[in-house]
Amino acid sequence: QAADSKREQFRRYLEKSGVLDTLTKVLVALYEEPEKPNSALDFLKHHLGASAPENPEMEALRLEVAEIKEKYEAVLEENKKLKTKVKVY
Repeated sequence: QAADSKREQFRRYLEKSGVLDTLTKVLVALYEEPEKPNSALDFLKHHLGASAPENPEMEALRLEVAEIKEKYEAVLEENKKLKTKVKVY
């Protein structure tokens, strides 16, 4: 019964703090979506304001960083080869 009491206290805490109401609203919004999103978790995060991984600007920046890292690695490799050639001369 102690576990039931703790659960009930926790439920009341969530209810008083508005967590249950907010979660319910977000889940209802997901339920009412005519076209379900690919990621329900991203939908929840977006609607709860936790993060916005689907932000197009952020995704573009991640792609740009990945491209720059690839170019950087290529330049390092080329530099290494050129240093080897310079040693020969």
